[in-house]
Amino acid sequence: MSDREMIEETKKDVPDQMEPVIPEIPAEKSEKEPEVEAAEADITEPESKAAEADSTEPESKAAEADNTEPEAEAAEADSTEPEAKAAEADSAESETEGQRSRSAGRRSGNRREKQQPVRPKKEHQASQRENILRLREIKKKKAAMPYMKILAAGGAAVAVVAVVAVAGTVIGNHRDTFSRGMKVETAAASLETTEAASESTGERNIVLETTLSAEEIASKEYEKTVQSIVDSYANLGIAEVSGYLNVRKTPESFGEVIGKLPKGGACEILDTSTDGWYKISSGGVTGYVSSQYVYTGDEAKKLAAENVAERAVIDADKLNVRSEPKADANVVEQVFKNERYDIKGQQDGWIQISSGYISADYVTVKYALDEAIKQDMRQTVLSLYDNLGVSNVSNYLNVRDNPDEKKGKIIAKLPSNAGCDILDTSTSGWYKIRSGNITGYVKSEYILTGQQAKDKALQVAKLMAISNTDGVNVRTEPNTNSSIYTQISNSERFLVADQQDGWVKIEIDDQDAYLSSDYVDVKYGLEEAIKYTPVVEVADTSSKNDSKNSSKNSSKNNSGKKNSANDGAAGSKSGSVSSKRAQIANYAVQFVGNRYVYGGTSLTNGTDCSGFTMSVMAKFGVSLPHNSGAQSGCGKSITSSQMRPGDLVFYSGSGGINHVALYIGNGQVCHASNARSGIKISTWNYRTPAKIVNVLGD
Repeated sequence: MSDREMIEETKKDVPDQMEPVIPEIPAEKSEKEPEVEAAEADITEPESKAAEADSTEPESKAAEADNTEPEAEAAEADSTEPEAKAAEADSAESETEGQRSRSAGRRSGNRREKQQPVRPKKEHQASQRENILRLREIKKKKAAMPYMKILAAGGAAVAVVAVVAVAGTVIGNHRDTFSRGMKVETAAASLETTEAASESTGERNIVLETTLSAEEIASKEYEKTVQSIVDSYANLGIAEVSGYLNVRKTPESFGEVIGKLPKGGACEILDTSTDGWYKISSGGVTGYVSSQYVYTGDEAKKLAAENVAERAVIDADKLNVRSEPKADANVVEQVFKNERYDIKGQQDGWIQISSGYISADYVTVKYALDEAIKQDMRQTVLSLYDNLGVSNVSNYLNVRDNPDEKKGKIIAKLPSNAGCDILDTSTSGWYKIRSGNITGYVKSEYILTGQQAKDKALQVAKLMAISNTDGVNVRTEPNTNSSIYTQISNSERFLVADQQDGWVKIEIDDQDAYLSSDYVDVKYGLEEAIKYTPVVEVADTSSKNDSKNSSKNSSKNNSGKKNSANDGAAGSKSGSVSSKRAQIANYAVQFVGNRYVYGGTSLTNGTDCSGFTMSVMAKFGVSLPHNSGAQSGCGKSITSSQMRPGDLVFYSGSGGINHVALYIGNGQVCHASNARSGIKISTWNYRTPAKIVNVLGD
């Protein structure tokens, strides 16, 4: 039977919709499997070259895969008992015709004549045509798609279809052989998929293997991590509030605050039976939160997935936060066990968090949700100090650079009931202390230690709001739509009057105002040392006869300078100034710690802000009205670069100027703040200055 006749006969046995267009097969001897021969026969001369050029790796693998074990096994399995004899008869006929063809080829001068392929059954013929169509489709896709990954996906998909088709045929015809069924193992989806087949004890496995990029692997691992974190909460709640959500001891708006749950922080909801409140557990804190600020269910899970981040979880009971990534840097605050902090950076064994640097040796870095932080009332204060000392004075205690009252220079003042760490007690009558960023010496007789210090600390500890950003808006009401009362600078401390969800009520000078809890840290603490250096008077070396001219020239020179070392301008060292200015600044400071009384004018028994400046200036012959707004209209308005000790700094609120302070050099002011703080020292821009005035006229 000729090749054309066999193809025509095959067409009759195959349905029209499955019948591909088969070109005439040239005669050529081959010992390959029937499927391979059919594929090669389909590639005519021009297509053959194109096929060679297009035989890149993905398609080659796909073509090879068609001739691997699944098809070969299928061909063998197809030869069952009744069909085996027919196959042998066909084989004998094929050999006879092949011999005739070779003889004819020799007579006609042809080098070779292809052996007539074995005539397959209908299923086998369909498989052949599918292979041919598949190869054609591969060529078309290669010509149309320039990207290798897309090309590989097309070839791989066709290969998978072929595998499934052959496997389906085998299973359909030989269910008894594969009585244990087929097991399909599928890996995660990928652009590159190859096929593999294995057979063990009568069971066939078809495995779809995948190749994932490093980015894809990392992404999937992260997704698994996030999901496991979310699933670790049995009844998840997520705080959605500006700043912090207060965790209270009782389900009441005035209940004692025992912790704070940050925005996006997670909690386990324990009880929902109290109207308007959830009982929660988070970060070792168990208490009540307002239910209106907590998301639950699917929304909580969605928010949780968005808030998972790499965090530093504190392992030590107490860990110092330092200003720089080194062990001898200043301690700016302390953090406690199980607290979690966002990581801003890592370097040389140190982890940077929002407030400074912590040693990586005492933390665990992991992906986690944020949780609540304890606010253990005054007990927290005791853990802030290794060897607690508390100042036992009515106003301020001088801190000196040496343990000598005459030779030691004053470098700071320790307020009444302020806390410190006692570093050394070896010098008789003196303690070397560290308080805040100040290290120096104080007279030991004015410092409480041991149990006395602890008892005093628990008694006088105050809840403070410490700003963590420069230029924080202070508002008249606890919402962002209210007017801005003033702005405060970084690290300023204010006593907390009340805590609301997302807002902190403070007393700024003699006015109540509100800070978003996003920009402050609220914690119990003690007052700490304030950097301070007394203003030095200009040395008068002139003769008595020339003293008047010298004083006049000195005043003229001082008034004309802006950046001199002895003009005491804001941000510079006070150095030495005119005798009068130095005396005014140093006189004012001696009343620090005394009472604030609204409408008062007594520097010892109580005064308000304008009463304080009026009384100090009166001592030096300068008359001022008892009102901050009126005082701002006196004298000459100047800039901060021209400011010297003795000048007045004014601050405004929503209704205009409402506070005044006296500049004392070193970038500081002395002022009567409010009933809680009394007369105190602050940085000159602790809140936004509105005006600076020279009332001395020099």
